[in-house]
Amino acid sequence: MAKNQKVDDFLKELSHKRKSDIEALRHLILACSPEISEHVKWNAPSFCVNGDDRLTMRLHPGDRLQLILHRGAKPEDKATFQFEDRSGLIEWATPDRGVLTIPEGDFMSIRKVEIADVVKNWIAATRK
Repeated sequence: MAKNQKVDDFLKELSHKRKSDIEALRHLILACSPEISEHVKWNAPSFCVNGDDRLTMRLHPGDRLQLILHRGAKPEDKATFQFEDRSGLIEWATPDRGVLTIPEGDFMSIRKVEIADVVKNWIAATRK
C-alpha cells in the first residue's frame, strides 16, 4: 500500500465530520491492490490504476461520504462495459458510473468486506 504524500497532506488539513471514515475507506481501498495509486481530485482522495482514475471519494457538500466508481473522462466502450454489483450497495448513474454511499455509524466496519469486494471487482472490470 503506497500512500501519496499529497493525499496525506490533504487529509491532515481536512476538517470533516467523517474524517475517520474517510481515512478508513482510503486504507481499505489502498489495501485492495498494490497497483492502486492515489492523488487528490475533485477536492478529495482519488484512486487510479495505471494512471487511469477509477474511484474517487465525494466528501461535499456537508458530511457526505460517497465512493464514485468511474472509468475516467471518456471511456471508449460504454455500450459493452458490464459490472455485476453482487453487494447491492451501488446506485448507478449510468451503466459505467456508480455511487456507493457510506452512511454514518458502523457501516464501514460492518460492510468492509463487501466494500473491498466492490473495489476489487471494479478494478478488475475496468481493466478489460
